[in-house]
Amino acid sequence: MQPITSRELDEAISDALSIVRSNIPIYRVFCQNHSSIGGIYPRCENDQWTCGFWPGELWLSWELSHDPVFLEAGTAMVPSFANRIERKICVDHHDMGFLYTPSCVSAWMMTGNELAKQSAIAAANQLLTRWQPKGQFLQAWGRMDAKDNYRFIIDCLLNLPLLYWASEVTGDDRYGLVARKHTHTCLTYSFRPDHSTYHTYFLDPRTGKGLRGETCQGYRADSSWARGQAWAVYGLALSFRYTHNPELPALFDGALGYFLSRLPEDLVPYWDLIFQSGSEPRDSSSASIVACGLLEMARLVEEKKEAYEEMAEKLMGSLVRSYRVRPGDTANGLVLHGTYSKKSPYNSCTEEGVDECVSWGDYFYLEALTRLKKSDWRSYW
Repeated sequence: MQPITSRELDEAISDALSIVRSNIPIYRVFCQNHSSIGGIYPRCENDQWTCGFWPGELWLSWELSHDPVFLEAGTAMVPSFANRIERKICVDHHDMGFLYTPSCVSAWMMTGNELAKQSAIAAANQLLTRWQPKGQFLQAWGRMDAKDNYRFIIDCLLNLPLLYWASEVTGDDRYGLVARKHTHTCLTYSFRPDHSTYHTYFLDPRTGKGLRGETCQGYRADSSWARGQAWAVYGLALSFRYTHNPELPALFDGALGYFLSRLPEDLVPYWDLIFQSGSEPRDSSSASIVACGLLEMARLVEEKKEAYEEMAEKLMGSLVRSYRVRPGDTANGLVLHGTYSKKSPYNSCTEEGVDECVSWGDYFYLEALTRLKKSDWRSYW
């Protein structure tokens, strides 16, 4: 697979900006559903865990174009997120980072928006309410006293940057301390000896000791859900940026190596890495997430910078050539062939968003394009 060329990069950015611009009148201050239906995102209220990604696209688009239409649209979304955290609308879970980092941390970084800053700090406070001292982790979802839900999931590595950011802007290290402790627990239990990952890991609520790895959205407990492995790759890079833990680069390479070893010829994974060929649905979003992780780690490990960047450029080359939505297509997302949740005989998920555009896939695709175009891009994460 050839790396993306500078011409392809510019064309992909132009197409993405055109689609995002055309979507603004459709959604206004509403959000996009987590995944498209027939390629079109239904409009939804700000009550899903994925609602931060649409405003994140607006802020990336503004950075790439400086077109005030994106600035105005991104700013207009902030009161909705302020209202959501103030009224505690569907926030009793760990996904505060996915919600408030691309929507409000970004807005504050770009414009100094004080409402965005205070809303993101409030979201960090909400995330702290998921802390389980016995076991030292942030519980993903469910009642905090539910013994059968005493678990965390690999996705949470992308929620932790909100806590590190909150420590930086408030001077209060309790946020970062929780993030570091959760990371330690995740490193202890989530990674198998071959560097594949469990989607979710259960601990004993009486002792805090690890019990077993399971899956909710992967094919089965002993496989590796493609998006979960991608969260691990990007999450390890972000964790290394914040903690400088010397063990993380080797673990990053291990998790990355496992992901790359399970890819089909075009480098875009099937929804679970147990599949390497056949007719199973792809998950294009996982390729974009890993590309972002590679480009983040390239900034941090100088001796591997060139290799990481080249691999990211190959992943993005495949997505841009074969998976991107082009203006005029019958889809209003940015990337085709994502998978939100695929039912299997062994998992517990509800099937939806299979072979569709998915909101985080669009966001991380645009973030990867932004990273490739702007080497000095300041991460929201």
